[in-house]
Amino acid sequence: MPSPQQARAQASAITSGRTAPEAEVSPTAQLRTLFDRPRLSPGQRRIAQYLIEHLTEAAFLSITDLAERVGVSQPSVTRFASAVGFSGYPALRERLQSIALGSRAGAPAEETRGNELQAAVDAEIENLENLRRDFADPDRVIDVGRKLAASTPLTVLGLRISVSLAEYFAYAARRIHPDVRLVSRGGSVAYDALLQSREAGGTWVLAFSMPRHAQETLTAVRVARGAGLKVALITDLALGPVVDEADVTFATGTGSRLVFDSYAAAGVMCSALLQAMTDADPERTQARLEEYEQLADQHQFFLRD
Repeated sequence: MPSPQQARAQASAITSGRTAPEAEVSPTAQLRTLFDRPRLSPGQRRIAQYLIEHLTEAAFLSITDLAERVGVSQPSVTRFASAVGFSGYPALRERLQSIALGSRAGAPAEETRGNELQAAVDAEIENLENLRRDFADPDRVIDVGRKLAASTPLTVLGLRISVSLAEYFAYAARRIHPDVRLVSRGGSVAYDALLQSREAGGTWVLAFSMPRHAQETLTAVRVARGAGLKVALITDLALGPVVDEADVTFATGTGSRLVFDSYAAAGVMCSALLQAMTDADPERTQARLEEYEQLADQHQFFLRD
């Protein structure tokens, strides 16, 4: 009789393609596509990031107010609008307003906000709703999952605050993948591990970069790319230097209402990629899960429920 985990692996394969033609795309994903230009200057990236993080307010700002909020000049905002494909700031603002209003269309009337803890939960619910919209077309998750499953060894990189997510992913991935290497220390230790992974035949790194974003994460990602490894990135950013270095990025919101961030959407993103890895090689998945269950029973890893 299969274990609960084996049964879940068999029953929860991701289906390719959109579940419905009218599936929505999250505002963050729309803005990420809108601002996806390889030659944005650092100042222009600041404008883009501000618009992404403050869409509902920023979409209605005048050019003077937006420039003041971001800390740039008005001509910089005009050049940014041109760089992302608009005739000027009024045309860009009109597009931003349509995205902002569309994200609120059909939303239920705002309920009583409650206390700060409830507000933090509400923010994470919004992050999860945005992720759900992004998952309307799961093909990118399926494709990256296949590539991660085929990379032997598979390296998982998470430094400083991002260690917890990397450890979770690596722990679970080891149940279904024969060689998962966790890199949770920066500097030369990370460089050695990344170079050794490439020499051993690895092709992909899954990296995590959560706020505050560590300089050593950016350096490690550059080392990985320089060694010939492809990088899949899970982060809260749609733009920025680490995103620029990645081959594929999954941007998930983080809960930032409390002193320390929470990562509900990032955790679901991890589970989705793990599911895609199990789907990529179901025979290997079942064999490894069966072997693990036998070891767990033999050595009594877990308490009896």
